Amino acid sequence: MPVRTLPVIVGPTGSGKTEVSKLLAQQHHIPVINADSRQIYRDIPIGTAAPTEAEQQQVKHYFVGTHSLKESYNAGQYERDAVSLIERLMAETDSDPIAILSGGSMMYADAVCYGLDDIPSVPSPIRQAVQEEYAAKGLAWLQEAVRSVDNTYFITMSDQKNPQRLMHALEIYRATERPYSTFRQRKLTVRPWRTVKIGLSLPRDILYQRINERVIRMMDAGLEAEARKAFEGIKDERDIPNSLCTVGYNEMWRYIRGEWSLEQTIAMIQQNSRRYAKRQLTWFRRQTDIHWVERLQPEEQLLKQINNLISSTL
Repeated sequence: MPVRTLPVIVGPTGSGKTEVSKLLAQQHHIPVINADSRQIYRDIPIGTAAPTEAEQQQVKHYFVGTHSLKESYNAGQYERDAVSLIERLMAETDSDPIAILSGGSMMYADAVCYGLDDIPSVPSPIRQAVQEEYAAKGLAWLQEAVRSVDNTYFITMSDQKNPQRLMHALEIYRATERPYSTFRQRKLTVRPWRTVKIGLSLPRDILYQRINERVIRMMDAGLEAEARKAFEGIKDERDIPNSLCTVGYNEMWRYIRGEWSLEQTIAMIQQNSRRYAKRQLTWFRRQTDIHWVERLQPEEQLLKQINNLISSTL
C-alpha cells in the first residue's frame, strides 16, 4: 500500500497561508488542520487572523476556535491531538493527500512533522520559586534571566513576551543546569505518512507592507473591541492567560491601560508583527526540507507548482 501524504504549508505571518491552504484543500476535497497556536482559541479571531466563518464553510478546518481563552494548551498536547486526528482521517478516507497542515507556529508544525524532544520534568519547588520571582520582579526580569542563560532559545522564541514559555525555559535550566535549547534537538519521530513541506516566499518589503495593511484591516474589523472583551476582568499583567500573550494583544493591553495612544498601539503591532515574521523566517530557513515557492505568482500557476512538488517528491 502506498504511503499517504501530508502537505504542510508554512511561511511568515502575512504570507497568505490561510488562502493558499483553502484553495489547495478545495482542489483535493480534503480538510485543513490548523497549526497556529492562537487560532485554536475562541473569541479572538480578528487578532489571530483565523479563517472566517465563510472560509470554514467552504473547507473543513480543525483546531480553529476549539478552546476557551482560559484553557492551557501547548505543543505537546497539540502533537498528540493532531497526530490522532491525522491517523483517524487516514483510516476513514482513501484521499491522498490526507489533509493540509497549515500554520505559522513553528513548534506546532514541527511537533507533527518531527515529534517533540523528551524534555525533563521540573521539580515543584523550582517551578514555584521561578513563578514567585516572576510575580515579584516582572516580565523584563524574566526575559533577561532567560537571555542570560539561554540566548539561543530566546532569540528564536516566537513570542518573547510569553511568560509561561520563558518561565519554563528558566525552570529547565535551574533543574538541569543545561540550557533549554540543548534539549531541543529535533530527534525525528517516524510517522505513518510522508510529509511535504512547502514555504510561501515573498520579497521582504512586500511582506512587511502586507503585514502593515493587515493590521489596519484588523483594527477596522474590530480588534479593539475584541481585545477589550478578552481582557475584561483582568487587573494585572501577571494574570493575563497564555492565550493572550501574543502580538496584537500585548500591545492592545498597553492601550487599554492608557499607556499608549491608538496610533502608537497600531504602529507597535505592525512593528512587532514584522519582527515576529523575521523570527519565523529565521526558524524556517534552518529547515532544509522546505520547498519554497513564490507566493505572488498567479493562483493557477502557484497551485500547479505546489501540486507538482507534492507528487514529484514521491
